[in-house]
Amino acid sequence: MISFVVVEDDTKTQELIKEVLRRTVIKKDKNIKVKYFTKFNKELKNIIEDNSVRKVYIMDIELETKMSGIEIAKLVRKEDWESEIIFITCHDKMFETVHRDVLKVFNFIEKFHDMEKRLEENIELIFQRKFDNKMFKVTNRNVDLQIYYRAITYITRDKEERKIIIHTDKNTFKLNMNLSDVTELLDNRFIQTHRSCITNRQRVHQWNWTKGFYILDSGEKVEYLSKKYKKEVEIND
Repeated sequence: MISFVVVEDDTKTQELIKEVLRRTVIKKDKNIKVKYFTKFNKELKNIIEDNSVRKVYIMDIELETKMSGIEIAKLVRKEDWESEIIFITCHDKMFETVHRDVLKVFNFIEKFHDMEKRLEENIELIFQRKFDNKMFKVTNRNVDLQIYYRAITYITRDKEERKIIIHTDKNTFKLNMNLSDVTELLDNRFIQTHRSCITNRQRVHQWNWTKGFYILDSGEKVEYLSKKYKKEVEIND
C-alpha cells in the first residue's frame, strides 16, 4: 500500500492537489490513505518516523512557518530512503537548492507550469515502479496487523507473556502466536538464528558467532545468535 502525504499551506493549491489525487490515487484504490498538512507538527513527525509504510510526499518548498519543505524533506531522508518526494513551488530557481540539499527527489514541479498534468504523470510513474511490497499479515477477531517484510528486523519469543514480539526500526508489536506459526507467514529472507528468534537476514550488517550477537543495518546490537543455527544462516547467505 502507498500512503500520500501532502504538505501545502496555500488553500487553492491544496485543493488542486486533492483533485489530482481523487482522479488518480483514489480511483485506483479507495483504501489508499491521504493526509494533508499545512505545516510540520507532531502527527507529521510520527508519519515520517513510521517506515513500515511506503509514502509519497507532495510538498511545497516555501511554507509560512519556521520549517520549510526542504527541511521537512531532510527529516524524511534521515528516516526513510524508500518513499518518494515531489516538490511543488512558485520559484523555478529553487531547483538547484532542492537537489543540493535533499537527496533522491523524484521530481520538481512549478505551480504555474501545467502543475496538475505533471503531478498526475508523476503519480502514474510511481505506481508503475517495482517495489518490495510483500507484507506480514495477521487478521482475526483481536488483531489486524500488516507490516512490510522489509520493515521487520527480527522476531523474538517472550517466555513470560508467551507472546511473540515483532521488532521494526521504530516499533514493537506483540501477538498471541508462536514462532513456528509465524514462520509460515514469512518469506525466505527470514531465518532462525536462536531458539527464541527469527531474523531478517537482509537487515543484518555483521554476524558475531563467537560472542553470540549480530549488528543490524540500523546499528542495533541483537543478542539472539546461536552457533546451533550457523550452518543454516551460511547456507541462506
